[in-house]
Amino acid sequence: MDRHSLVSIIINNYNYDRFLPEAINSAINQTYSHIEIIVVDDGSTDNSCDIIAGYGNRIIPILQPNGKQAAAFNSGFAKSKGEIIIFLDSDDYLFPDAVEQIVAVWKPELSKVHYRLKVVDTLGKSLGYSCPQGSASLSNGEVWKILLDKGGYVSTPTSGNALNRRFLENLFPIPDEYKLTADDYLSFQIPFYGNVVALEKPLGAYRIHDMNQWALATVTSSRFQRFVRHDLQNFALLTQKAKALGYEIPADLEQRSIGRLWSRIISLRLDPQKHPVPSDRTVNLIYYGIRCLWKYSDFNWQKRLFYSLWFIWVGLMPLPLAEPAMTWLYAPQYRPKLVDWTVTRIRALVA
Repeated sequence: MDRHSLVSIIINNYNYDRFLPEAINSAINQTYSHIEIIVVDDGSTDNSCDIIAGYGNRIIPILQPNGKQAAAFNSGFAKSKGEIIIFLDSDDYLFPDAVEQIVAVWKPELSKVHYRLKVVDTLGKSLGYSCPQGSASLSNGEVWKILLDKGGYVSTPTSGNALNRRFLENLFPIPDEYKLTADDYLSFQIPFYGNVVALEKPLGAYRIHDMNQWALATVTSSRFQRFVRHDLQNFALLTQKAKALGYEIPADLEQRSIGRLWSRIISLRLDPQKHPVPSDRTVNLIYYGIRCLWKYSDFNWQKRLFYSLWFIWVGLMPLPLAEPAMTWLYAPQYRPKLVDWTVTRIRALVA
């Protein structure tokens, strides 16, 4: 692409004054210079607005009442002019050459470029793994076919995506019903507009901390209830998009996503009374999980066996014994050394 094309980095912030300077500085210090930086403060009550004011004309500030993620995205996108759009969460940050590497592979017909993020703690210390977890490669090419076959694809959180403005114009403004899940509203639709390029090298950092809405620092029933409701909304969105474009989807599509089934069985075990899917039964979810692993997943047989045992253990063991397995899966930083060693050996077998 034209190496002088404008890239818009839109930083959305709400009460993250302790992280905000690092996010803004990471955008300012990019090795690619043709960038505009838009910082949307969504009604913060901490010191965020003073921090934003301190950057003067190096950034484009937008200060608005609290309207959640979709409102911040909508305001930032409306103000932006770049051909490539990066929505950067204010608790994350980009590495200095991130935009330069994105631009190097960009083509006007792509829907997006996504890239791994190094997972760090509150202080920015690496936790020893990247996001997404595991050895599976990020999805690339005609990702829309993967969505229609498996109900999801291997991707990254908000800060790990560079999106094509031309195609985003078909999706904005984001409806208020997705005010808390605007990132997935885009992630589940943008691949239908063009091919996706994946960069396996981490180009930024994804921070795990207690105030993060989605990053898992602790395993709680309320979090997994939120994950399940979130998955249900995404599946409904995908179904709606497919029908609008004239595509048929498999009758069992909702049972083809292993991540969705992991969340469902954990939510059900932790608090059956508040689980968002009243019809779910533990035995059924064990069956669906194992079926998904052996029929639809790309895991090798060792991982399929490992995760099959995980479903049986989490589904049938008393909760005090099942909970550690839930934690080990979603929060690798809390894994005992023996579990870490086992996972490392499995990954070595895959490689």
